Amino acid sequence: MRRQVEEFEVSHPFARKKAKGWGTLALAAFLVLLGCHSAPRDPGTVVFLIDSSPANLDPRIGTDGQSEHIDELLFDGLVARDASFHFTPAMAERWEQPNPLTLVFHLRKGVRFHDGRALTARDVLWTIESVLSGAVISPKAAAYAAVDTIEAPDQQTVVFHLKHADNFLLTNLSTGAMGIVPAGSGRDFWQHPIGTGPFRFVSQQIDQDVVVERNTSSWSIVPKIGRVRFAVVPDAITESLELEKSSGDVAINSLPMDSLPILARRPNLQVEDIAGTQIQYLAFNLRDPLLKDARVRQAIACAIDRRMMIQTLLGGHAQPAVSLLPASHWAWSGDVARSDYDPARAERLLDEAGLPRAGGGVRFHVTMKTSNLEDVRLLAAVLQQQLARVGIALDLRSYEFATFYSDVTRGAFQMYSLRWIGGNEQPDIFTYAFSTVNFSPKGANRGHYSNARFDTLLDDAAQSEDTARRRVDYVEAQQILARDLPAFNLWYRDTIVVHNKRLTHVVAAPSGSYTFLETAELAN
Repeated sequence: MRRQVEEFEVSHPFARKKAKGWGTLALAAFLVLLGCHSAPRDPGTVVFLIDSSPANLDPRIGTDGQSEHIDELLFDGLVARDASFHFTPAMAERWEQPNPLTLVFHLRKGVRFHDGRALTARDVLWTIESVLSGAVISPKAAAYAAVDTIEAPDQQTVVFHLKHADNFLLTNLSTGAMGIVPAGSGRDFWQHPIGTGPFRFVSQQIDQDVVVERNTSSWSIVPKIGRVRFAVVPDAITESLELEKSSGDVAINSLPMDSLPILARRPNLQVEDIAGTQIQYLAFNLRDPLLKDARVRQAIACAIDRRMMIQTLLGGHAQPAVSLLPASHWAWSGDVARSDYDPARAERLLDEAGLPRAGGGVRFHVTMKTSNLEDVRLLAAVLQQQLARVGIALDLRSYEFATFYSDVTRGAFQMYSLRWIGGNEQPDIFTYAFSTVNFSPKGANRGHYSNARFDTLLDDAAQSEDTARRRVDYVEAQQILARDLPAFNLWYRDTIVVHNKRLTHVVAAPSGSYTFLETAELAN
């Protein structure tokens, strides 16, 4: 599973509402004024605009979206996954499972790290054992809890011995979920990451940029693009201007929706829009005295008008979600309790929870933390308005992304909203995000949700080889989550790529990954 999490969304609600139409017109005016002035730049470098700096480029550690996306270009897992989520060879050219507790990988010969070292079984052992032993502190450690021992009978063979069957181990050893690092890589590896992927790391300036270049010795594919600079531009309007001026080449899922029609009319730009799998969710801290009551969480969900928000905030570029899994997934189920917009039901639930309206009509205050990214702050501001209608005063606290994300992973919040990017494409997302054994920092159960029946279902699904039986387990697990609501799934957001037309062969992925850079080209 790709453990990807990225902040997505807000200013003062009344100020933003008043300024929204003006903002579109102002943006258009700025684009006209500035569109013809391009700053000098290296024409052979693709400037990829990102809204936040990657938190950690060590693939054993980084779980935010920018880290995962860039790591996927720098590192390879033992296996890869195709568009249908079937496993294909990567660092392992073949593998077999002689019994449920043994998995044998035969490594590809001739693969070298970016510094010239040959990749061997020793590197694979180090990558996984450094996570399991605590040599590096990783939120991915729980993904390998089933691993008992790992051995290397020779330089090209790795054998995993398991404590119990684990149907998700291949997923967690795949490119995007884990990358193989050189043996001996320590806690400072993020400063100089060395992988085997089609791009190699050049430099990183925190909150400024990350530069990668073509790996001419790549074992898989040698990119046509020579160099990519991931430029951190946290302001969405500035990001739009950079694209308009051709000082930025591409951006994914980070532009304000009201700028898209304007950018689509620019002769130098192309807008690609495909159905996406990225899911926006609202999380609750179940250790909180108020939010530990499921009726309160259900009331909050029923007070949220998702369809209105999709139309106004996302320009209709999203679909309401009822599960973490994409609707096309074999384990997805729509047979779950719905928390559709119903403010009257929200009022009843809050009354039943013993939270009557007091002075000024306020039932209680609850705090939502956000990053300082414009879109997520806007989302929070709209939530603030909607919850106020049922007597909930939502207090907003905005922080720089690294501070915000640190608080989230430590469980220092009442509510927050993030996106799953790629990680929700496999059903082990339920284990990673909601099982009792995955309380953060070991996993992503940051709200400390615990349900014994839910844990039992996931354990059974992880060990069963019967797909039909696993689906039954996952359907019930989704029903439990929809009833208990440790988090509320808001919507699947479309993947929207805006790029300069000099960048060609751009084939976007539903998850919003950056892997199209491996095959994209720069026009002459």
